[in-house]
Amino acid sequence: MFRLMGFVIGIDGGTESLRATVFDLSGRRIASAESAYPTRFAAGARAEQDPLDWWRALGIAARQVLAEGAIKPGDVDALCAATTCCTVVALDTAATPLRPALLWMDVRAGAEADAVLATGDEALAINGAGLGPVSAEWMIPKALWLSRHEPEMFRRAHTICEYQDYLTWRLTGIRAASLNNASIRWHYRSDAGGWADSLLDALDLSELRTKWPGEILAPGAVVGPLTRAAAEHLGLTEKVVVVQGGADALIGMIGLAVSRPGQLALITGSSHLQFAVGDHASHVPGLWGSYQDAVYPGRNILEGGQTSTGSIIAWLRRLTGDAIDLAALNHAATSLEPGADGLLVLDHFQGNRTPYTDPLSRGAILGLSLHHSAAHLFRAMLEGIGFGTRAIIDRMAEAGCGAAEITAGGGATRSPLWLQIHADTAGLPVIVPEVAEAPSLGAAVLAAHGAGHFDSIDAGIAAMVRPGRRIEPDPARVARYDEIYRRYAELYPALKPLREVPTL
Repeated sequence: MFRLMGFVIGIDGGTESLRATVFDLSGRRIASAESAYPTRFAAGARAEQDPLDWWRALGIAARQVLAEGAIKPGDVDALCAATTCCTVVALDTAATPLRPALLWMDVRAGAEADAVLATGDEALAINGAGLGPVSAEWMIPKALWLSRHEPEMFRRAHTICEYQDYLTWRLTGIRAASLNNASIRWHYRSDAGGWADSLLDALDLSELRTKWPGEILAPGAVVGPLTRAAAEHLGLTEKVVVVQGGADALIGMIGLAVSRPGQLALITGSSHLQFAVGDHASHVPGLWGSYQDAVYPGRNILEGGQTSTGSIIAWLRRLTGDAIDLAALNHAATSLEPGADGLLVLDHFQGNRTPYTDPLSRGAILGLSLHHSAAHLFRAMLEGIGFGTRAIIDRMAEAGCGAAEITAGGGATRSPLWLQIHADTAGLPVIVPEVAEAPSLGAAVLAAHGAGHFDSIDAGIAAMVRPGRRIEPDPARVARYDEIYRRYAELYPALKPLREVPTL
């Protein structure tokens, strides 16, 4: 049993910055600090970061959060990180980066993703029942790109891993991978033989298996204590325990208290992610997963996603030269009736991730007249996004992962109108927990569990995640949206034959 000190640190390694947050064992947020790092973009859809920048940011944020919270280093018991997923790192034997990391949004490996899907290997069953898609963002396509285009660097690499694993190694000196990342993006199957060796063989990439970390640990498992160098870098003691985390969005499920069948996590931002909890495996076309043990032992996670959500609203603002006042627009749109006076929006502005898995699909605005205002268009966009979420929820229900409620986190939770529209279009209550920083809180729950404060992740959730707002669907609006949704569902198949194939 580890020493129980009463404070844990949740780390959120995001796309633009790293945030460290101190929580007590009741889930109370004591203090938070953030340190930014740059991204370098280049032609060919490339986006790279320097892992040393992450390490510097972690040291800055950790020391700052201790100072702001007036926390003594010896009072911190454990820490855990949630980081961007599919940010791929190549390291030498001393954990020194051999090249900049390929950030999750780097999609230079498009041809390699196609090659992965073309193998037809049984490991691909986890993605849309083997129909795909396989994303250029993911680990194996990026590693395949490195082997093809930078073969000497690939040969020299002792370890190829993710942001998460790099931090783990620097913090503890232990070379371990997260079961979470490996399950959702490396094609690891804890319920079907483990590593995807046959897939690597089919790609002539078997050498990658020797470069992946040899140990794989589930979220909440203890990795080890901080090394002396890491403790000095963070301003902590060597008694602090490092606990395994994983991908920010999925660790965010823990921070949202989504852990049981019938619950659905809705992670909002520029895009939407939907995660449902199931008690059995479900591999169906149009959805990703399900992933066995990826977050909770013995449970499956089924994944959906919308490519364009908050980014559609950002597009509307850019279209008007950022002249739109979102607060005023929310107020005006709230007074409108469901259906925005005949406007209907298809939310595929940047393709469809699920349930159609069609990157060539594009958005549409139907029913425009000279009567319509910016508020009409704004409300119709929110409704179209809500319908896109409903389409995913319906597909999950067909797969045996029906939802009785939605728990939301992220940017959309700042808009009461958007939350109400999600409740009404889905016909389900929407819950917004008290602490908005779901990945940080989820990581803190894992840290507390791994350090021995709680016997299970579920017990940690019960103690540390406090309920907040609950938005009930309005029966009259639900009935109206059911009518409109039938029209929305007809848009994609009706428009598909008419489109000009766009350039990706």
